[in-house]
Amino acid sequence: MVERSVDEALLLLRKRLCDLHFIFSVFSDSPDSNYSKLKFIVSSSVTEACNNSLLLLGPRGCGKIAVLDLVLEDLLKEYPDMISVIKLNGLLHCDDNCALKEIARQLCIEHELMFSKVASYDDNSQFMIAMLRECGLAHKTVVFVLDEFDLFAQGKQRLLYSLLDAMQSVSSQAVVIGVSCRLDADQLLEKRVRSRFSHRKLLFLPPQKDDLQRLLKHILLLPTDSNLSRDYVTDFNSRISNIIADKRFIEITDKLTDSDCTVSNFMRFLFSAVSCIDSKSGYMTLENFKSALSTIQRQPKLDCLKDCSILELYIMVCMKRLEVKEQESYNFNSVMKEYKTIHDSFKTSDYYSHNVCLRAFEHLLDRQLVEFADRGHNQCIEYRSVKLLISHSELHQGLKSNRSCPVSYLKTCMI
Repeated sequence: MVERSVDEALLLLRKRLCDLHFIFSVFSDSPDSNYSKLKFIVSSSVTEACNNSLLLLGPRGCGKIAVLDLVLEDLLKEYPDMISVIKLNGLLHCDDNCALKEIARQLCIEHELMFSKVASYDDNSQFMIAMLRECGLAHKTVVFVLDEFDLFAQGKQRLLYSLLDAMQSVSSQAVVIGVSCRLDADQLLEKRVRSRFSHRKLLFLPPQKDDLQRLLKHILLLPTDSNLSRDYVTDFNSRISNIIADKRFIEITDKLTDSDCTVSNFMRFLFSAVSCIDSKSGYMTLENFKSALSTIQRQPKLDCLKDCSILELYIMVCMKRLEVKEQESYNFNSVMKEYKTIHDSFKTSDYYSHNVCLRAFEHLLDRQLVEFADRGHNQCIEYRSVKLLISHSELHQGLKSNRSCPVSYLKTCMI
């Protein structure tokens, strides 16, 4: 019975993590949420038979498309015969002719009409205007979703002008929703397009810590009214609550959100943690989340640093010191001067010859931890400008993780 409950619980958690509607439904109850605002704008356009246009802006992974899909799904249930959805993507349909052809194709499918592949741009444009007029007379709103909206704002913007200009007619009934990760997407519009745009914008931001806590509980706590064993559910939820309140877990989530605080990255983290659950015990532990963090934040450059020799680490420390001294450009000879300065200052026992150092320097170039900053292919390696491709924190972390690295190198790197 317990083993069956464990399998069902794992299946339930994985389903939740793959269901964007379930994930973002936790934020839909607040009247100040983007879900509520977006639903109000679109539903008002449907019920009041008016035209509208707005932009959904925010970093990638913050749930713009997921919230929009959730709103459209709910509205299609409320007004099944009053909404028609047309979806375009700037990566696929940034060409005006291609975009209008795709609009005509989707409108034909929606209204069971014959689609002509050989129709010209003007034919498709006139067909779109006629369909908007017919939908308006039938009290049906056409919702245009333009993903990667900033790509549609390139070139002559004929598609955007045609759409927004058609919406100026009293007989049309449409909503244009642009989705973009560029916060200045509306500034890319031409004057003639901007004058027809409603200038409504909804900003999507990464969730705050309180929102992440709600999201954690919403996803990881098992339902008490399910077919799962009641004792198992109670024990599982109790352990999850204890983990969430643990300071060590808070440190883990802080490390995760410091690098990427988007919802999509947080879902990948949780999915990895759920995948680490021991199927025998059936409970989540703090170690599951630690393993998930190391998996999510795995950095190939740090793996390369683990295999570096002592001399290669020394050369990178010298390069980093030159950058700290605000030396804009440096080459192998500059690095060797810094190498000698460190050796003379700290009286280190290991001092390698010029040729050995050059060979180690070439290894760093092959590993792509260092690259040339210029295009002087005819110059000798010693004289070509170079730059280090890892940050100070990555270098320090790599030095600490390298077992053969002397403590003096760490001190040298910190200075």
